[in-house]
Amino acid sequence: MSNFPSDLKYTEDHEWIRVESGDIAYVGITDFAQGELGEIVYVEVNSVGEAVEKGEVFGTVEAVKTTSDLYMPVSGKILEFNPEIDESEGDNPGIINSDPYKNGWIVKIQLTDTSQLDELMDSTAYANVIG
Repeated sequence: MSNFPSDLKYTEDHEWIRVESGDIAYVGITDFAQGELGEIVYVEVNSVGEAVEKGEVFGTVEAVKTTSDLYMPVSGKILEFNPEIDESEGDNPGIINSDPYKNGWIVKIQLTDTSQLDELMDSTAYANVIG
């Protein structure tokens, strides 16, 4: 059974976003997504410092069985790649499997258009999408 915290917004591509303060937010993949992918072995994000438009790919998640693109839920500038996950730092991508919503965040971003948040799903709508 997946869980969907109500303080997050969700996309149909199984990303979540949590706005921390003003225009700063964290982005990751949902509990459902990590469950579908299985054991995550590598995450690549080469877009730190770049502005990425809503819906564009900002990185990839590699699991034992498959590789999956990561899509930006909203337009923004990528400020940071989670050092806990980064191969050159913590090198612990499995934290996404064990803690997808807190310590398993993937990127920290600065929103360029906060109104895009209104286009995302709340936890109830997302739960309905994945059935």
